[in-house]
Amino acid sequence: MDTRIEFLYLSEPDTIAAGVNDAAKCVDVSEEVFKLLAQGDYLMGGSNHNSHGMGIIFPKETRFPNMPVAGPDRRFFAMPAYLGGRFDVCGNKWYGSNAANKEKELPRSILTVMLNDKDTGAPLCLMSANLLSAARTGSVPGVAARYLARKDSSVAAIIGCGPINKSCFKHIMTQAKGIKKVYCFDIFEESAKKLAGWTKDTYGIESIATLDIQEALRNADIVTVAASRLKPLHIKNEWLKKGTSVFLTGPALGDEDFWVKNRIVLDHIELHETYVEEAITSGDKQNYYKGVIGGPIYQLIDDHKLPALKDFTSIGQICLGEKAGRTSEDEIFIFVACGMAVFDVGWGYEIYQNALKNNIGQKLLLWDKPAL
Repeated sequence: MDTRIEFLYLSEPDTIAAGVNDAAKCVDVSEEVFKLLAQGDYLMGGSNHNSHGMGIIFPKETRFPNMPVAGPDRRFFAMPAYLGGRFDVCGNKWYGSNAANKEKELPRSILTVMLNDKDTGAPLCLMSANLLSAARTGSVPGVAARYLARKDSSVAAIIGCGPINKSCFKHIMTQAKGIKKVYCFDIFEESAKKLAGWTKDTYGIESIATLDIQEALRNADIVTVAASRLKPLHIKNEWLKKGTSVFLTGPALGDEDFWVKNRIVLDHIELHETYVEEAITSGDKQNYYKGVIGGPIYQLIDDHKLPALKDFTSIGQICLGEKAGRTSEDEIFIFVACGMAVFDVGWGYEIYQNALKNNIGQKLLLWDKPAL
């Protein structure tokens, strides 16, 4: 019996060669993942199989000289998942995050994805995942744009001009071909100007950098929000015109009308139900709500101003045709996405298959024969 196990290693340049930056393909793969989520052909962490992941959060003080202490965005996180369908593979995204990395000219988070055989547990592929994670994050509002945005959308607003929202806009643009103008809003003028320059150079569209969020929103057909640095970000419903689609990949606060008068679509209902369960067990539900993207929705449900989460719509149900997407040109949509490991596994599997087909990457030996 052959007991030799090798696995593929993909560096960041390898993942680029294998197509990690193919935005249109990534949106297609993410739509597949949403359909599998809606059908139930997946598993994630936790006893209910819907947990975002498990993390190490460092203490504010420690008795041990080498133990890390809390800091901005300082944590380690593991996000395991099984994804069915044609993927039929297990995997885990693992990352360490520290805002202080910027001082070392490193990204805030450094990520890897490992894919494993679902039966033996043997490693199949270890890959660099900063680009992969940014792509799968951006592809989610890309899927939402495919199903929820008005087909005649011509103006977009980017709220928060960091690398994640840049990826969101890139993937949205694979679906919203009619965008002719974009407003780039950030509290840092240089960030807004830099992204406005990129959108103009990349897509040849009119690009306006602004420090006025109302200016960015009032004419927009599509709004993408990924602005964790801008908390608390407040959006008033009166700033939105009829027919706007707002895609929340980062936290945002809104007046009550923003949530109650518009149609909310979630990435995956069961994920949000798990967040609420975790909030209850935390012992400080309101504070927990403040730390997650769906928090304002959960609070309004508790206040009996919105229906129970089970009565909401997941985007996967729309992809499958089980529930309606846009039914009128005047509907305002609020799409809320929180991030799930199944998308890292799905896009990672696609990259892995491309690498195998094109002889990309390096084979590493686990063992010829296990010592134990």
